[in-house]
Amino acid sequence: MFHPSSEEDGTQFQPKCIYPFMGQVPNYQRGLQKLDVEVEDHSRSYNEIWAGLAVFPVQGSNIYLGFSLHDSIYNVDFRVDMIDWVDQISPERKAIIIEKHIISTLATYRETHRCKILGVGVTAELADEVPNLCAQLWAVLDTVPTVFTGARMIGAQKGEDVDELADLVARKCLSLFGPAKQPRLSINHRNEVQVDVAGQCQITTLSDYEKTVRPTTWRAVNYWISRIKEQNLRFAFFSATPQGGGVALSRHALLRFLRIQGVRVEWYVPKPRPEVFRLTKTNHNILQGAATPDTRATDEELQSISTWIRENAERYWLSANGPLKKRSENGADVIIVEDPQMPELVKISKSVDPDRPVIFRSHIEICDDLVHQKGSAAHHVWETLWESIRLADVFISHPVRSFVPHDVKPASVGWHPATSDWLDGLNKTMDEWDIQYYLHELRESCHDQGVPALEYPRRPYIAQIARFDPSKGIPEVVRSYGKLRRQYMKEEAIEKQPQLIICGHGSIDDPDGAKSYDQTIELISREFPELKKDIVVIRLGPIDQMLNAILSKASVVLQLSSREGFEVKVSEALRKGKPVIATNTGGIPLQIEHGKSGFLVPRGDIGAVAKYLHGLFTDEESYSRMSNYATNHISDEVHTVGNALAWTYLVAAVAADREFQPNQRWINDLAREGAGVPYTEDEPRLPRHLST
Repeated sequence: MFHPSSEEDGTQFQPKCIYPFMGQVPNYQRGLQKLDVEVEDHSRSYNEIWAGLAVFPVQGSNIYLGFSLHDSIYNVDFRVDMIDWVDQISPERKAIIIEKHIISTLATYRETHRCKILGVGVTAELADEVPNLCAQLWAVLDTVPTVFTGARMIGAQKGEDVDELADLVARKCLSLFGPAKQPRLSINHRNEVQVDVAGQCQITTLSDYEKTVRPTTWRAVNYWISRIKEQNLRFAFFSATPQGGGVALSRHALLRFLRIQGVRVEWYVPKPRPEVFRLTKTNHNILQGAATPDTRATDEELQSISTWIRENAERYWLSANGPLKKRSENGADVIIVEDPQMPELVKISKSVDPDRPVIFRSHIEICDDLVHQKGSAAHHVWETLWESIRLADVFISHPVRSFVPHDVKPASVGWHPATSDWLDGLNKTMDEWDIQYYLHELRESCHDQGVPALEYPRRPYIAQIARFDPSKGIPEVVRSYGKLRRQYMKEEAIEKQPQLIICGHGSIDDPDGAKSYDQTIELISREFPELKKDIVVIRLGPIDQMLNAILSKASVVLQLSSREGFEVKVSEALRKGKPVIATNTGGIPLQIEHGKSGFLVPRGDIGAVAKYLHGLFTDEESYSRMSNYATNHISDEVHTVGNALAWTYLVAAVAADREFQPNQRWINDLAREGAGVPYTEDEPRLPRHLST
């Protein structure tokens, strides 16, 4: 918690409380500073509130700070403080003082009143006066800050009434939240994803990003961002969904960073159509080799997907100033198509503006051995997709050579891994207070869904965080855990026997989740009935911090996928110092150093998984060594800034040279070389061997 002082800030100031908070804490809550997640008492939950913050006037020898708290129905408490600037101090020093006072005041309130502040409305004047306030609200208090312009007090303009302005922005903030207690997705009339509610939710600053990467990466990304801004380039991403799955997560993060930098980047998604999502998911499974042998896609089904994409393009993206219009008619300078559901857009873009660069990104494991078997289901699907994909200028793939069918010209191929973001809700470092809140919310979700709950911290647990999907190896996870318990830990005391949690978000274009979930429950009941109370299988809503909390407290993480591109959950676990046991498939061997940061096992080898699990739970020295190695050997390539480096380089390269070809190089390598900042010998990089 922040406690501002005159000694720390080098100046004298004394915030004077004009109107204190008046809300009373019930006697039964006194002393309950944090929840005991071991106690299954569903009445002991946090109160959930929203806050508003305002300043008046912005300039002057003294200012008034207004705090307002809202329970989603009405204002429940408020406070007004005055700060008298008795010394002449710089605006930067004033900002630090105000920031620390606000954070300290809200932190004290939430702990004494045992409440969770879900969102905070902030007036634009206060956000401008205190540039780091919003990022600190997110980082320290785990609350979503939203900035509002044009908020004005009605009637007399007195500093003592600034709480009314704070209440106004608290109500505005609340209106952005949906039933899941998260800000609603914002999609505009062109089906453009308005990341962070069109920039109103401000959770990061450039200095925050700079601290997450090495200086060499920071210099290189800023070089290419400057090039793009000098040329005023506009580029547009197109993908299937705005939420759920790795593509959407990394796209939100990428645009958040690039928008702060002032880059003209946009992201579009088609109008959802459930019957088409069933077809696209079937195609996905066929290409990955995860479908049943009798599963096929008909010509009519494949045509219906193309028709769906064309209808979206004509309605939303080919109208005046739309991204697919000709560049001479204010269309985007570079088009990036990211999903096997949407290659029709490559054809459309080339028909409208033949010389405009189009990049196609393949983010799944395409089984090249299957797609080249004439008459196979995979060959039929790929042949249809390739008709459009072949028109793209550049083909970007996860860095595994076998993921790229032989039809693709080698010169057009570039390698780039999937990425995550170290500052978003999935990965940021959270205070223990907030972790307890989310673990309690997890218990509540388990109770509501009628499934067992984790007994942490009384017992450790193993986690696999992934979609419920046929390719994620969930049966192997269950059977490996069963073997661990039956063969290695049967005689151990119960507090030493770990539980297992299998959980994850869903994606709106993935209809297989419910079926896979049901199959998992049936498997546990059939093969491991005695372990039913120790295996938590739960589908979670779109609350990133809950997954963060689960990963933060897990002892070991599993990723036993049968098919995998490049799994960001592996990167996220390693960064938190969690040893990962994963299958030696797809791009995963690029992420884990066997015996150093985790263990790689053949597909289906549940015996090896159980053996490694037992070793990690019984050899503390080995566990500690592996945990430390994992934390300190994460490459910048798998973080948002590294992602931005690759994409800004690509956009600049294809816009400058119509004949540009990656020639099977890693895009990050090309970007670093082009910026004059090559990799140093001691700089962590992903292995390059699978892309050769």
